[in-house]
Amino acid sequence: MERVVIVEGARTPIGKFLGAFSELPAVDLGVHATREALTRARVEPSDVDELVFGHARQAGNGPNPARQVAYRSGLGEDVPAFTVNMACGSGTKAIQVASQQVMLGAAEIVVAGGQENMTRTPFLLDRMRLGYRMGDAAVPDGMSRDGFLDPLSGLVMGETAENLARRYAIPREEQDEFALHSQQKTDRSWDRRAAEIAPLEVTDRRGGTILVDRDEHPRPETTADGLAKLAPVFDRETGTVTPGNSSGITDGAAALVLMSEARAKAEGREPLARIVACASAGVDPAYMGIGVVPATLKLLDVTGLALQDFDVIELNEAFAAQVLA
Repeated sequence: MERVVIVEGARTPIGKFLGAFSELPAVDLGVHATREALTRARVEPSDVDELVFGHARQAGNGPNPARQVAYRSGLGEDVPAFTVNMACGSGTKAIQVASQQVMLGAAEIVVAGGQENMTRTPFLLDRMRLGYRMGDAAVPDGMSRDGFLDPLSGLVMGETAENLARRYAIPREEQDEFALHSQQKTDRSWDRRAAEIAPLEVTDRRGGTILVDRDEHPRPETTADGLAKLAPVFDRETGTVTPGNSSGITDGAAALVLMSEARAKAEGREPLARIVACASAGVDPAYMGIGVVPATLKLLDVTGLALQDFDVIELNEAFAAQVLA
């Protein structure tokens, strides 16, 4: 099979809920990230064979948002694209699927990434097509219906984090400490990570133009005392998961340019990295966040590696309780 390398990548800043990207559709964010990634990679849009994008909250964004990104990024009418929805893992799964296309020789250059504008997730009008004869009509929040609420377990994601905290006896203090360290690491590493960002001009609420070139979501002013004062959200009596040790609601997009190693060598490129292997695993939905454990074990089995072979391990911190579990 072909070996796959990452040639370049770019991302938008991460906008906070109701922040700078409130008026930008997710597709606009995806287009910006894709164009910048291609520019940095010195790859002509017409040379791309396919685009694969993750997008979890698709309601109201039109059919196949990935195809919209491809077309508006200049990839051409003949370049196919498809959208992956694996909830929080959508963008990562898109990279896996895109790399498999290259490994199998079905493509030489693929753009992979993800996009989301959680702020613009719409409210829904169930049964409106059938009509309401009398009485009040509910307007469900698409943020909950299509995102936070798991229909398999009947729990919202934060409740699954509470389940993990109870199962593994993870106290509130440990969760807050981990969350604080994450904020501190984010702040310390900014100068190193700033190069990832493709700054984006937006129109503010006063009609002026502002340049967004930093993530809005991090809170470097976070303190241990401040975290300790926050009340639990999902189990107000005995819970330990709070707004401070949970992930936030954000808007943004990212894109990578993947290429066969043979093509990269032929063009004299120096890739950023090589994709060696990927793995996915499912778990009891009531303990959603622990899925990374069986997935990692599967990956280690496939590659023959051990955790001590890795210099850096990056883990999505949806909840501090989930990471600690």
